[in-house]
Order: sequence, then structure tokens, then C-alpha cells
Amino acid sequence: MAVRVLLADDHKVVREGLRALLEREGFEVIGEAVNGREAIELAEKCHPEVVVLDVSMPVLNGIDAAKEISRSCPGTRSILLTMLTEDHYVLESLRAGVRGYVLKSQSAHELVQGIREVCRGGIYLTPSASSAVVQAYLSGARASLPELSPRERQVLQLVAEGKSSKEVAVALSISVKTAESHRQKIMNRLGIHETAGLVRYAIREGLIQA
Repeated sequence: MAVRVLLADDHKVVREGLRALLEREGFEVIGEAVNGREAIELAEKCHPEVVVLDVSMPVLNGIDAAKEISRSCPGTRSILLTMLTEDHYVLESLRAGVRGYVLKSQSAHELVQGIREVCRGGIYLTPSASSAVVQAYLSGARASLPELSPRERQVLQLVAEGKSSKEVAVALSISVKTAESHRQKIMNRLGIHETAGLVRYAIREGLIQA
């Protein structure tokens, strides 16, 4: 029986290319999502064996989406497809429950290999991910954003994308007052007191693209 795969990337041309590749390799692509929030909803609805997530997506990034999918769909394994090569992104991804980390700059064969490896119960890291990252993960080193709760990370991403408090509230189904409270707590914890600083921080941490 074909492995059922869900794709999540905000670029249609990327999703179409991935679908063609994976179907040619015998996988069944059961759905496509354009952001992390939609990926979670489709994963909970369709229960794929594997979800392939871009890291930098609007509304909710791939790392936080993977964390939620790992919690709500324990039978689904997540693979991140990204341009980000810094060690702390790989480490944070592993802590989020991600089972595979593949660079977009690598060959298509690597993604196929990654999917097959995680389906066997393994962890697949792109060869450029250093062994030091794995050792840091196993030894319990700190993740990149320990100061923020999952909800605060979501708010931070939306604020960095230019959303107003009202738009953040609508996106997360919370009150405007709660959205403003989260924003203030984020600024206090990070020691950043202007929106431009939050945007730079979110870019540096890979929550949004420059």
C-alpha cells in the first residue's frame, strides 16, 4: 500500500513539483496546504503517514506546525523541507518532533530517501546537518526559543507578518485584549519594544522570511 503524504508549502509551483516527484516514486499525495495552520487541520482530518512541511510559511511556520501535528497526530511523521542550514534550526526541529530535515538545495532523491527512512521509524537529517546537532539534541541542549510559549510564538509570527492585534485575534480565535496582552509579554520577555525589532528577531529565528 502506498505511503500517504501531505504537502505544505505556500508556493504552488513547489507543491506541484513535489507532488509530481512523489507520485512518480509511488507515494500517494493526499492533500496540499498553503500554511502551517491548514497543514494541522488537514493532518487531523486525513491522518497521513508523512507530512512534508516548508519551514517558512505564513500564519504558522513549519516548526510550530510540526510540533502541533506531533501532539495531535502521533501516527504522522513530519519532515521539514527548508533552505535554513544553521544548526539551531535543526535542533529546534528535532525538539518539535520532526523526524526528517531536508534542504531544498539537495537532490530530489534525498527527500524520497528521507520519507522512506522516517516511515521505517528512523530519523533522517540532511548530510550537512552536523553530528554536533544530534549530540546537542541527545544531551538536552536548549532550544532556540525557550522563552516563548507556543501561543506566543504564533502571535510573534503574525505580528512580524504585519498583522494588527485585531487580525491576530481573528486568526487565533482569541480576543483583541488577549492578543495585545500576548504581544506585550513577548516584548517584555525578549527585551524588544518596537515592531521592527520583533520582525528582525522573527527573521533571525526563521519564523518568517526576509
